[in-house]
Amino acid sequence: MPAAVARIDQTPFEVAIAGLTHDGRGVARRPDGKAVFVAGALPGERVMAKQTARSRHFDEAVTLEVLEASADRVAPRCAHFGTCGGCALQHLSEDQQILAKQRVLLENFERIGHVTPERVLPALTDSAWGYRRKGRFSVRRVEKKDKTLVGFRETDPRFVADIRRCDTVIPQIGDKIEALATLIDGLQARREIPQVEFIGGDPQSDHGGMALTFRHLAPLSEADRQAIVGFAREHAFAVFLQPGGVDSVHPLWPADPQLSFSLPQWQLELKFRPLDFIQVNAALNGRMIQHAIDLLEPQAEDRVLDLFAGLGNFTLPLARTVREVVGVEGEAGLVQRARDNAAHNGLGNAQFYAADLGKDLSAEPWMREGFDRLLLDPPRSGADFVLTQLPLKQFKRIVYVSCHPASLARDAGYLVREKGWKLRAAGVMDMFPHTAHVESIAMFEPR
Repeated sequence: MPAAVARIDQTPFEVAIAGLTHDGRGVARRPDGKAVFVAGALPGERVMAKQTARSRHFDEAVTLEVLEASADRVAPRCAHFGTCGGCALQHLSEDQQILAKQRVLLENFERIGHVTPERVLPALTDSAWGYRRKGRFSVRRVEKKDKTLVGFRETDPRFVADIRRCDTVIPQIGDKIEALATLIDGLQARREIPQVEFIGGDPQSDHGGMALTFRHLAPLSEADRQAIVGFAREHAFAVFLQPGGVDSVHPLWPADPQLSFSLPQWQLELKFRPLDFIQVNAALNGRMIQHAIDLLEPQAEDRVLDLFAGLGNFTLPLARTVREVVGVEGEAGLVQRARDNAAHNGLGNAQFYAADLGKDLSAEPWMREGFDRLLLDPPRSGADFVLTQLPLKQFKRIVYVSCHPASLARDAGYLVREKGWKLRAAGVMDMFPHTAHVESIAMFEPR
């Protein structure tokens, strides 16, 4: 017989919140000592909660009422907070949000890497609203509501949040979510469009630098295509269609939209495609690049290796500073666009290579070249495999930019405890305000 499903006790219970999880939920203890993670609760609060899930080691719950509020609690700006899964921390003051992320980073260093930075860097922050220039809206036609929903997933990811606007998304699209939903609801293919991706660059073009990519599971009628073009013209969007995989993406309007963002500190313009990876927060990105360069301390005669280089977000600013920089990226399309960006900006001292940094690199030509400094910005999985292959003794300094504190902590442990490097400094950067996402940076020097 199948095992019985554990029964969830729906009886409200009172609990004191002692901490905050990495995903922004309050941490409490049942009288029997079992941990319970409470959505919508903050450290120092007493709340009435209701259980929503249970497992062997912990329970999950949601806040019903705040009995004793934390001094750090604020009223969420968004009416959809708590239902929409796009944000997790709008009820926590902004200055405390970044401190919570710093605690997550330091706890990961201690628990996973068994290392401690000699210096904790001041947190890097910028505007907390209207910052998100890249993302994906889910789309779902809901017959019971007789409407099409466009938005982020709810906290229960089976559902799409019914939102009209988003204050964390750049206003060019954040203020137009309801209009986008109305457009799609009027299309013949409204049940065949599962998502719309948005990405924003500099608004110097006739499409305002904003592009939407409509994923569609069936061919669009001419009437639908004309309706989408009309919407794009009205709201100054470029529109791309995606009938299949990534390679199927093609422009609908205008015929050849040009997307780019600038890095004025370095007199650079980086061109990109609508599904390319770019940093979500434009203002924070510029500050992050400068922060990384300051920590790397490159000298004019240095050769720098930039791993996971993407479009050249760090590589090209570095090229303004050093004798030569080599960027390595796994996605061939991004490598070609990085090369094109170097040429577009008149940089002859930036070289780019395509290589899978999770595989054997011994045959790669750049592995046999000498470098003075290393910068790396890996995906969530981190850089453990590539670090084990690099001749680390050649580097005078390493700067590691991370989007996942656990993988950074693991890799820091390898560098410090197995390779004898020192973790000189580390800190957090608020790339995604109001979410639990932790962006961080660390600087290492040889002993």
